[in-house]
Amino acid sequence: MRLEQLFAGLPVDVDQMRRHLKQKADELGLPFGDREKTYNSRLAQELGLWAESQNKGDAFHMAAFRSYFSDGKNIAKIPVLMDIAAAAGLSRDEAATVLSGRTFKAAVDADWSLSRERGITSVPTLMFGDERLVGAQPYQAIEKMIIASGD
Repeated sequence: MRLEQLFAGLPVDVDQMRRHLKQKADELGLPFGDREKTYNSRLAQELGLWAESQNKGDAFHMAAFRSYFSDGKNIAKIPVLMDIAAAAGLSRDEAATVLSGRTFKAAVDADWSLSRERGITSVPTLMFGDERLVGAQPYQAIEKMIIASGD
């Protein structure tokens, strides 16, 4: 779906949002392209949990981020997910098995349920105690949140 369709009828300036996200990504040293569409990330989330179970979570999530936000690829498509898995050093065959068997579906369902219970509507959302940070944040913001919590 085009981003303009996604936000149709809402008070969202898509171009301004893109500029803001690009600026934030640049500040954080993250790759970010001119993404015009949004794609269903459900299967990518399931594959991401599998990657984490294989100690390849960071590599997978960075490859998925680059594919989606920088390259504008449709992460709802199995061949794209297979490429992301391979880029993270994971077996394409094992990734195909995980996806076809929906091995991590229940775990993602549980994550979504917990997110709804806690009122989380955006990713990333970082929570520490009663405090939360939404969106990509610099280290200093996370440090400030932790210090402010007093724990």
